[in-house]
Amino acid sequence: MPQRRLLVTGTAFALAAGLMWGLVFVAPLLLPEYPAALLSCARYVAFGLIALPLAWLDRRLLRELSRADWIEALKLSLVGNLLYYLLLAAAIQRAGAPLPTMIIGTLPVVIALVSNRRDARRDGRLPWRRLLPSLGLIVIGIALVNHAELAQLRADPARVLADELPRYALGALLAIGAVVCWTWYPLRNADWLRAHAERSPRVWATAQGVATLPLAAAGLALFWAYSAASGSAFPMPLGPQPMRFLLLMLVIGLFASWLGTLCWNEASQRLPTSLSGQLIVFETLAALGYAFALRGQPPQWPTLAGIGLLVAGVVWALRGPPPRPAPILRPHA
Repeated sequence: MPQRRLLVTGTAFALAAGLMWGLVFVAPLLLPEYPAALLSCARYVAFGLIALPLAWLDRRLLRELSRADWIEALKLSLVGNLLYYLLLAAAIQRAGAPLPTMIIGTLPVVIALVSNRRDARRDGRLPWRRLLPSLGLIVIGIALVNHAELAQLRADPARVLADELPRYALGALLAIGAVVCWTWYPLRNADWLRAHAERSPRVWATAQGVATLPLAAAGLALFWAYSAASGSAFPMPLGPQPMRFLLLMLVIGLFASWLGTLCWNEASQRLPTSLSGQLIVFETLAALGYAFALRGQPPQWPTLAGIGLLVAGVVWALRGPPPRPAPILRPHA
């Protein structure tokens, strides 16, 4: 497939993944009384249950995966799924959606910087003169949105000093932990996909769902046992809004987890990681849109300017041809 066509189709898959991943920022806002650990485990139990019938359909291809492949799927599921969403949900419940969203929005910068050095031999290295302008626009956009959110928080000094600022700071720290998890995940996931270009990205998404199920089920059982032992008043296992909880977990499990992972796998097979990493900004933009829609108010002008710069950074990143991999030098026999 020509490089330009790979760029276009890979970007389209990354956009679709971002639109679906933005949904994960909605659940903690719609279910604020639900513990983050329950949201994380339940989401991935739903993902695993959705993956089971898909695994039956793809059982022949799944049998071709080696023991090492399944171990890698378990690692990716633990760090990139359960731990990442546990940290993200806890951050959103403490700081609201926009600040964690914008901290997660640094992922395009972090992944691009790490991958441009780490994966240069496999994917080719983007010239810094091309990479830095797009990253600079994304950083300035993130700063503008964070400035607007902090200004809104400071508008009520009593709340800042009494309660909100410590929660806001803890939320920011938890979101930084989520960034660490999701810097590791796409790099390792892309390693596997690029090393197994003959494998189906759909089957790899299903394999991760199957690998996630026992981990998420064990986490749910442990949280349930802890809640009972600690005398928690929270009504396990479905909480005070069981129908809303079940519906949200199924929607996020299907669209954000399985279908979002599938689209991201398709993008990862087509694009250099330094470029696909920058396209995670689509998730940030989608999450911001969903968060302001739930607030029922339009964003202020600094936020709009920041969003505009994020979009400009993506457009800049897509200019020009993708990098060409460096030639592999083989020793003479």
